[in-house]
Amino acid sequence: MQETRIHAAALGIGLALSATGALAAPAETGKSFVGSPVAVGQGEAQVVVDTDGQGKPLSVSVLLSEGALSGLPGAEPGRHEWEYVLPMPEGGPRTGYDHAALNWNPAGHPPPGIYAVPHFDVHFYLIGQQDRERVTFQGAGAADAAKPPAAELLAEGYVAPPDTAVEKMGIHGLDPRGPEFHGQPFTHTFIYGYYQGKLVFVEPMVATAFLTSKPDVTAPVKRPQSYSYPAYYPSEYRVRYDPARKQYALSLGGLVPWQMEAVSALPQK
Repeated sequence: MQETRIHAAALGIGLALSATGALAAPAETGKSFVGSPVAVGQGEAQVVVDTDGQGKPLSVSVLLSEGALSGLPGAEPGRHEWEYVLPMPEGGPRTGYDHAALNWNPAGHPPPGIYAVPHFDVHFYLIGQQDRERVTFQGAGAADAAKPPAAELLAEGYVAPPDTAVEKMGIHGLDPRGPEFHGQPFTHTFIYGYYQGKLVFVEPMVATAFLTSKPDVTAPVKRPQSYSYPAYYPSEYRVRYDPARKQYALSLGGLVPWQMEAVSALPQK
């Protein structure tokens, strides 16, 4: 179930805001690490990692400038999706995420009648781009590619139907209890991705109609019992429009480290 929170900044508590607008450590102790921008529509997108005073990640976000929602391509015969690969910031802490991919779907995608509206898929990948290029559900390795994830890799109530497999992505784990599966318009949701039985990405998904309402919504993330790769995994995600910066932030928050002890001190690629 989605929930909206009243953030402490709105109550005048005086906490600092990070580059993404998320509540963060005071500016003199926390830092924001900004990835290289990539042109999207008439604007740009980039990854930002906000940290606390000890250098630990507080949030991992994709920022979209206001212009990024204008001038986007429409659906074409034989092509219904556009992907923008976003590099992680250089010099920041390791988060476990190799890169992000912003996927623009001008006509939506299956299941029909559920996600068939213009929207963005915001993939945070735990595998490298070369490994992702090899993700396929065709040929001799198709059975291994479609191996279902173990129960401990599925969040409570989630299912991973084999027919959600997408080349160069994976099988998509969905929450059928989401409001969009029960007659309500799709606004935003959270998805897990799998390949060869491993969890390879996490994905907030947001309708453009919801973005243009200029929201500030934080929703909980249902967490599985285990994961496949060391990373900082979200317990919530936030969709926020910042009127001062005229940008949107699609953020993983409430980050919890999983098996990061051996790699957390290494610089981000």
